[in-house]
Amino acid sequence: MATKLLKQTAAASLTAALGLGATNAWAQEGAARTAATTVPHDLSAMGMFLNADGVVKAVILGLLAASVVTWTILLAKGLELRAARGRLQGSLDKLDEAPSLDVAASQLTGEGDALALAFARAASAERALSEGLPAEGVKERVVLRLERLEAKARRAIVRGTGVLATIGATAPFVGLFGTVWGIMNSFIGISKTQTTSLAVVAPGIAEALLATATGLVAAIPAVVVYNVFARKVDGYRVLLADVSAGVLRLVSRDLDREQAGMQGAGAPRARSRAAE
Repeated sequence: MATKLLKQTAAASLTAALGLGATNAWAQEGAARTAATTVPHDLSAMGMFLNADGVVKAVILGLLAASVVTWTILLAKGLELRAARGRLQGSLDKLDEAPSLDVAASQLTGEGDALALAFARAASAERALSEGLPAEGVKERVVLRLERLEAKARRAIVRGTGVLATIGATAPFVGLFGTVWGIMNSFIGISKTQTTSLAVVAPGIAEALLATATGLVAAIPAVVVYNVFARKVDGYRVLLADVSAGVLRLVSRDLDREQAGMQGAGAPRARSRAAE
């Protein structure tokens, strides 16, 4: 009799345990379904942005603004570099054809010849200040003036391109910060809903990863554009050096011509003194 009673008690306990387990499973499934119905299902880029946390939104907006800056610099600086190289090439042709520095300065009258004209005027000013001094010293001082003008022109043409390097270096990390923040909020949401359902976790993680994607969208073009400008600026520097060399060549030619004229004028005097 006792044995039968024990068997009945054990069966009742097992049935109760199974019923409690089923009840818990049904409860968890119902909670997951309820949470899934409350999770936004719009996983487009705009939908994820609108449903993202405030910090993630700020990160994405900042990265998009950086991307706009990159494309603006590409357009503005690209046009500026192209026009500057064309102007220098035209001025260089005039310097190559001019027989003297004064003639070159008189020919550099166009709007695009301002930089080359500044080089020519600097050389003429140094010649005027060094009148009567040895030619080698004059050439050295002209070179120093032209080097300063070259450095100024190089600084002017690269102004603004440093922003591209900053964007390319920092944008991925800014996007990663937004991703870390979004995933942290996703885990907080998991702890609040008491469920690990993918329907609950996926939107938050997708919103977080959107920040990383935006960071890459901002960084990659910035790096590419910066490298392109670096090559174009190198070409511009070569043209600057050519213009400087052209002006220095004219200065050297004028000095040699003056020295030859002085020697030629001294020769007749020497002959006349010898005849006397």
